[in-house]
Amino acid sequence: MGKITALRQGKNKENRVNLYLDGKFAFSMAQVKAKREGLSVGLELTGNRLESLMKSLKISRCLETAYHYLSYRPRSEAELRERLHKRIFADEQIEAVITTLKEQHLLDDQKFAEFWKENREAFNPRSRWLTGRELAKKGVDTEVISQVVAGIDEDESAYQAAANRATRFASCEYDEFRQKIGSYLQRRGFSYSVINRAIKKVWGEIKRKE
Repeated sequence: MGKITALRQGKNKENRVNLYLDGKFAFSMAQVKAKREGLSVGLELTGNRLESLMKSLKISRCLETAYHYLSYRPRSEAELRERLHKRIFADEQIEAVITTLKEQHLLDDQKFAEFWKENREAFNPRSRWLTGRELAKKGVDTEVISQVVAGIDEDESAYQAAANRATRFASCEYDEFRQKIGSYLQRRGFSYSVINRAIKKVWGEIKRKE
């Protein structure tokens, strides 16, 4: 139990206030939350009220951390859990935040997997197998992975990857060109037959431009 003796604006944080109980700093919180909780100088906080308030504050901090992490790019649920655990949030707080983010449609492994696939196709094409392996490392469910990677056109992805790389080897003889592009595509998980077709197509386009 304690009495609120001061509510002071946080330094360099105009949207936060520092709360003092019985003359001692207790914690800081968002101004909007302080107003929502009806906190004011002179208010007596019972043990239960203070415990409930602290619990709510910890969840709010966990949620703020999650929002910040998600602001860079979409994340899988497993990625987010790992990050929040590293920030030493309790399981109870993390579960509450995960539930909130799902309700807000900000955490969805199906959408995350689609984003990952589309990003790879646009900037760094690779095979279904390698894309699936990357998603598995992100903790995405096997069924979700199967659904998403099924939409990858292996021939088109291999062709785009080869075409993006081909200009640096355009002056090579065919055997060297084939070896370098083939190795590059192999590292991206493409099969021998898919690699063959992509190399022939790209090589043909190079020769037609000469």
